[in-house]
Amino acid sequence: MFSPTALRPRYAKWLIATGLFLVLSGCVDKPNTLERVKEDGVLRVVTRNSPATYFQDRNGETGFEYELVKRFADDLGVELKIETADNLDDLFNQVGKPNGPVIAAAGLVSSEARKKQVRFSHPYLEVTPQIIYRNGQSRPTDAKDLVGKKIMVLKGSTHAGQLAELKQKFPGIEYEESDAVEVVDLLRMVDEGQIDLTLVDSNEVAMNQVYFSNIRVAFDLGDASNQSWAVAAGDDNSLLNEINDYLDKVKKNGTLQRLKDRYYGHVDVLGYMGATTFAQHLQQRLPKYEQHFKTYAKKEKVDWRLLAAVGYQESLWQAAVTSKTGVRGLMMLTQNTAQAMGVSNRLDPKQSIMGGAKYLAYMKDQLDESIQEPDRTWFALAAYNVGSGHLDDARKLAAKEGLNPDKWLDVKKILPRLSEKKWYSKTRYGYARGGEPVHFVANIRRYYDILTWVTQPQLEGNQVAEGNLHVPGVDKTKPNQETPQL
Repeated sequence: MFSPTALRPRYAKWLIATGLFLVLSGCVDKPNTLERVKEDGVLRVVTRNSPATYFQDRNGETGFEYELVKRFADDLGVELKIETADNLDDLFNQVGKPNGPVIAAAGLVSSEARKKQVRFSHPYLEVTPQIIYRNGQSRPTDAKDLVGKKIMVLKGSTHAGQLAELKQKFPGIEYEESDAVEVVDLLRMVDEGQIDLTLVDSNEVAMNQVYFSNIRVAFDLGDASNQSWAVAAGDDNSLLNEINDYLDKVKKNGTLQRLKDRYYGHVDVLGYMGATTFAQHLQQRLPKYEQHFKTYAKKEKVDWRLLAAVGYQESLWQAAVTSKTGVRGLMMLTQNTAQAMGVSNRLDPKQSIMGGAKYLAYMKDQLDESIQEPDRTWFALAAYNVGSGHLDDARKLAAKEGLNPDKWLDVKKILPRLSEKKWYSKTRYGYARGGEPVHFVANIRRYYDILTWVTQPQLEGNQVAEGNLHVPGVDKTKPNQETPQL
């Protein structure tokens, strides 16, 4: 038998060996953040659901921040997964959580308080905080003019911090912070007179001012600041270094500037082009494409004049045009839509009209059977513009409000709410410029009415000069949204 004393040296050696193994095992490096992203094949990013950051339109996912971070994910060779936060506080709390987003890309400006939570990348966009007021009201010219005004800003924003500092100097300044709104809501509230003032960044004003005719910039509050991405606090610089290299690269190769120009350089808006201009285009442009409209409208069982009205709204009957969002051609088809409709060359007007006719017919076929004409046509046009997903969201909201989800008159009241956070946060597809399909449909109905009138049998041909049109056809005032039925 072995004595206990004989076992002690062996046991001691075993303990030493085991201890060394455990120590050495602990020294094995764990993968850093960048390595984990590449191993998982997924880049998780948290952002805001807003027009300046991330939202969905008929082209799919879009937004300045989305475009920028999608290119970064592509550079890494990984899939991009977007999460949206309900508010800014929630956004910062999500960064770096286990299995959570590793980047916050949401138009963020650094501050001393935020630097305690996260680390910021190199800047990519310079913005200026601006006080916004309503046209027709007294224009504030400096900070002391904010006293006594009804002001609202985003909860947890740097703008709230700016106002807090001003309040120390001017105690009469009162303001409300809200996490139930987005910037677009604040601008709308000023536009409608619900609040007197708000404070937002200049890029958000540039993007949205065209949609709110009453808002004006009163003055810049403080110096320009820079927007950056944020990563979790700590000593792991692997992802942050990669981000900085990427941002430096896109700034140098022009990609960043192209995105700035696309989203902030020139923001277009749907609108009534004027009956006089329309009459001129009837004479100069429509004859070149009229037969194509008639041929493919007949094939898809739609009114050729309605199809022509869509073409005019989309491109003013111009074949070789490309929008800032990448849709192209006379009927302004996206690449995916063109491919699905069998269009190989979007700039070929014949193919474009064929694709537009098929897509409009497809949109109409996808609608619920409960939607009858003429509402079915208006719904199809709205889906053509904003996408069927957002249209379904609006119909569901309409039903919850006690309205008829099968009637255009009811649903068009709801669609603009898709740009308000308190409404789109309850939907499946989120933010949309819901006012656009309303204007889109109204304009097309107007163009359709004029086309219907000028193509009546008693008129000879389609060469219609302004002088030969009756007043109802060329009324230069902006038309009412409700026009005669199909």
